[in-house]
Amino acid sequence: MPGAQCLDLFAGSGVLGFEAASRGAASVLLLEKQMNVCAVLKSNIQLLEADNIQVEQQDSLNWLAKSSGLYDVVFVDPPYNDDLLANACRLLEQNNHLADEAYIYIESASNQDLPDLPQNWQIIRGKKAGQVGYYLALRKKQD
Repeated sequence: MPGAQCLDLFAGSGVLGFEAASRGAASVLLLEKQMNVCAVLKSNIQLLEADNIQVEQQDSLNWLAKSSGLYDVVFVDPPYNDDLLANACRLLEQNNHLADEAYIYIESASNQDLPDLPQNWQIIRGKKAGQVGYYLALRKKQD
């Protein structure tokens, strides 16, 4: 984590991004669609004086389709009742948002299979606990 450029696509409480920042990430970008949640995240950033964290009020899929930037670590933890996971993973790879070697943390409902991931992503850890399935994928650049 030290020195990593991190992206939290569906920030919610921001816990994943704040943890990354506390572990030495160079920068963390939190994307959150809800205005009131963004306000709480910004307040927490100020309270903690976490100047390596930024918040943008954005729809994550629209942001992935239109923005640029390379990230070493990406957190993909969309709302489980929405069908966002497959599109988020596809857009991360398709629109070159990932460093040559990047880690992608994925959460999904434990009763759902993971969507087809890009061929150059390998699940290196995974587990299910209660209603949550969580996985760590390693992305390697395709030749």
